Amino acid sequence: MRAVALGGGHGLHATLTALRRITADVTAVVTVADDGGSSGRLRRELGLLPPGDLRQALAALASADDGGTLWAEVFQHRFGGSGALTGHAVGNLLLAGLFEVLGDPVAALDEAARLLGASGRVLPMSTEPLEIEGEVSGLSNDGELRTIRGQVAVASTPGRVERIELRSSRRPEGAPTACPQAVAAVLGADVVFLGPGSWFTSVLPHLLVPELHDALVRTEATKVVILNLVPQPGETPGFSPERHLDVLCQHAPALRVDAVIADRSSVPTPARLRDAAAELGARALLADVADPNVVGLHDPDALADCVREALGRRWNATGRDGEQQEGTWR
Repeated sequence: MRAVALGGGHGLHATLTALRRITADVTAVVTVADDGGSSGRLRRELGLLPPGDLRQALAALASADDGGTLWAEVFQHRFGGSGALTGHAVGNLLLAGLFEVLGDPVAALDEAARLLGASGRVLPMSTEPLEIEGEVSGLSNDGELRTIRGQVAVASTPGRVERIELRSSRRPEGAPTACPQAVAAVLGADVVFLGPGSWFTSVLPHLLVPELHDALVRTEATKVVILNLVPQPGETPGFSPERHLDVLCQHAPALRVDAVIADRSSVPTPARLRDAAAELGARALLADVADPNVVGLHDPDALADCVREALGRRWNATGRDGEQQEGTWR
């Protein structure tokens, strides 16, 4: 099964960790609009793609064979102290070096994946850094919408994010350009996943890159949305599960979805979620997918089981023609 997961940060990490339990053919398409922390510093100082979300995806796909888990741990390690390296993740610095030496972010990510023994591939949604602009209400008493810029500003605003747009930081007047390999992966996928993750800064941006949006609309893949376990302070405070789907529809009215996965305990009104999912052409699947030991995180085994149920098929090593194949859905 050729699976493509779109997102960023911890949400994408959760999806990838679950997908590794189902198939080895996983492609992560990662947002590149981060402007905070270590990623923001490297982006401003070197003019490169922010590496943090890309690093997280690579670590999620790291193989347990040949020491891959050790490299994943090193990749995720952040320097302490009080010097110039404080707060930088080792993987961020390594990716920045590969970006500069190879001059091609896709080749750099493929090389990093080889180093980690990654089970799958990590691609940026664009090969140039992007900037998020948000229209926010509630920042003033006049009721007017205010435009704020930057991923950190949008994620931490005290107002209510109503809508976002995406711009190229190198070509402010031009539309963002998609990574061609990412577009090809979506068009060639058997199943595509959106979410979970920061809704306005990790999930929706993929729908605002024109070529990627068109690929998501056109692909014949099964499309699955995985909802967050809890609203995110700053971005989605007070959002119900169905409100997440409403915002998705507002940003991509032409997008049709086949299934929506949500944690049972995170959905106070299941009927409303089912109605919102139906508006996208999807059926809602409620299951216990939260990690019982860590608040706000998905359990990868439970999520993998729910994905199998959402697809309505069981994994089998026998192809449709009855011959043995390397992993085929039937």
